[in-house]
Amino acid sequence: MGLWMRLKRIFFAGTGAALDKVENPEMVLQQTIRDMRDRVPELNNSVAQVMATERLLGKNKERLSGQVVDLDSKIKASVKMGRDDIATAYIGQLQQAQVDLERTSLQLEHATNASQQALKARDNYVLNMQKRTAEAMQLISASKQAKLQEQLAQTMETFNIGDDASTFNEMREKIDRRVAAAEAKLQLGSSSVDTQMQDIEREAMDLQLQDKLLAYKQQMGLLGNGSETGSKQISASSETVKDPFEQEN
Repeated sequence: MGLWMRLKRIFFAGTGAALDKVENPEMVLQQTIRDMRDRVPELNNSVAQVMATERLLGKNKERLSGQVVDLDSKIKASVKMGRDDIATAYIGQLQQAQVDLERTSLQLEHATNASQQALKARDNYVLNMQKRTAEAMQLISASKQAKLQEQLAQTMETFNIGDDASTFNEMREKIDRRVAAAEAKLQLGSSSVDTQMQDIEREAMDLQLQDKLLAYKQQMGLLGNGSETGSKQISASSETVKDPFEQEN
């Protein structure tokens, strides 16, 4: 018997170790979350059935209450007319309606309590599901991080920096040469005569545009006497710029 127990223990230990290697914690947690979410529609259907029973009993109670009031009125009318036979029949119906109303009221009270409990249970389940889902997501993130760390550790164990040092140095030299050549071309392109001429032409064009703008403002009376330099610019520009109002006339 002792030998059998030892063999049994060894078998379960080996099986458990194999399952631990095969079992993926991320997949198990994701499946657990899906199972919990799949139960929500079923729980909502159960709650809806309980609430439907409550509403049905409420309508029956209203109907029986109206029936009791109607029978009471009929009994009083029959008594006034001296029709005791009809009044007696209505009294029998009234008693039965009152019994039904009392029974329905009691059932409605129980159904209301059951509906409130079902709603509370559903809300507690949803709250617990959200809490478990958040915990599962944290565990999944921790599992992924642990897997990445394990892969990094394995990579670092097999990584020999001496084998790739020459490759890194060679690639660094090639990149440095390409960067130096590109900077030299850029410097030559920016210091060429064509580039300088373009800059001068662009500045001259800007000055002409500013002179024309000042001329328009002077003609429209938007400027005062201005500085001596501004007057010179305006007088020089006015020879080439025509009065827009004269053009219209």
